[in-house]
Amino acid sequence: MNELELAVDVLREAKSVSLACHVSPDGDALGSMLGLGLAARAAGKEVTASFGTPFIVPPSLGFLPVDLLIPPADFPPAPEVMVILDAGSLDRLGELGANAQAAGKTIVLDHHVTNSGFGDVAVVVPTAAATGELVFDLLQKLQWELTPEVAQCLHTALVTDTGRFQYSSTTARTLEIAARLVAAGAKPSVIGQHVYEEAPFAYLKVSAIALERARLDEELRTVVTTLTDDDLSELGISWNDTENLIDLIRLAQEADTAILAKGHKDGRVKISLRSRGATDVGALAASMGGGGHRLASGFTVEGEVDEVVERVLKVVEDFR
Repeated sequence: MNELELAVDVLREAKSVSLACHVSPDGDALGSMLGLGLAARAAGKEVTASFGTPFIVPPSLGFLPVDLLIPPADFPPAPEVMVILDAGSLDRLGELGANAQAAGKTIVLDHHVTNSGFGDVAVVVPTAAATGELVFDLLQKLQWELTPEVAQCLHTALVTDTGRFQYSSTTARTLEIAARLVAAGAKPSVIGQHVYEEAPFAYLKVSAIALERARLDEELRTVVTTLTDDDLSELGISWNDTENLIDLIRLAQEADTAILAKGHKDGRVKISLRSRGATDVGALAASMGGGGHRLASGFTVEGEVDEVVERVLKVVEDFR
């Protein structure tokens, strides 16, 4: 029996299911979790879903059925069954990592190559374009209903983690699943509008700051820029409103690698990395205590913004 079938058996027997995804969830993490949660609730399960602090849903994903979410403080301390979605390691759950350790059974659904396979049942498929693909497979095995709301959540997962189906991780099967989700009621136009075509006006201003600071290292074929808490507070914008900014930075055709460094007042620096293909930024991030995929990844460390950027620049060539 493979891991997916084991997950099916555990979920069929469970009376209650608690779901968690990684902190600061993206479209794949939140869409996968909410899609599974809605399907489980419709199948008669008691369902709770959350993610670690900061407990803030990105504005671009607020159109999803977020009423299913509860604050992490209200999450069951020792869940009967806990499903962990799109998290490459236990520490990516924040404070909910303790709940996972106390759970009766843990199921991990993930597609990160850096995932070593934690949890009682580990459905880890690095070749999947998104965790949403694994949730789709799970629902098919369970024969749980694919309602329009569930389909919308899972289609959001696919769209966001494939860069609107343009990343190299997109396969024929990804598109087949996407087609089935649309047939089930997902609305790509609604997803596209909310995720890619809406932003507060201040986003334009903060983008201008990031572009003004951008510099190109032609020898390393790397473009890099920085932002800080002060930049955002002056404009009245949150970090959640800047998720798509790295995709603007990576447009420079002279660069294979793009780096966006976000400096926080508490001394943390969050690095977002993108690659056109020559650089394995997933391995780079893993070397810094983070993770992700070969072409998109990130990590968080303590230090000064400029110092952290220089550390990354010194090792970029090591991962080509």
